[in-house]
Amino acid sequence: MITLTLLHPIQSTPVQSWTFDDGEVIRVGRSTDNHVVLYSAVVSRNHVELRCDNDTWEVVSLGANGTYIDGKRVVRMPLHDGLIFRLARSGPNLQVHLGEVEGVAATIKSTPKPTNRIPHACR
Repeated sequence: MITLTLLHPIQSTPVQSWTFDDGEVIRVGRSTDNHVVLYSAVVSRNHVELRCDNDTWEVVSLGANGTYIDGKRVVRMPLHDGLIFRLARSGPNLQVHLGEVEGVAATIKSTPKPTNRIPHACR
């Protein structure tokens, strides 16, 4: 399970969250056909994809304005629990949570959890 949390731009507090099953390709951007739709002038229609590859989640940047982790532009990078990435240099921040998350503000998808799951791994 992976959860993306949109953070408030100034206070870095959670604004909204989306939870997805392991193994899905998650698309984020301005276009309404994305799993996570963010309306911002600096966010591309199809800005990033989160993919599971060899039991590891990774972010793949597709946007013209780039994706940033710790202030550095990345094209493709593995994700770890708690990581924050930014869409464009001045765009929204999303925090990644791998596994179960308590207190999620808004969950758009929920399915039964398998009993033999590997923590922080995707299938």
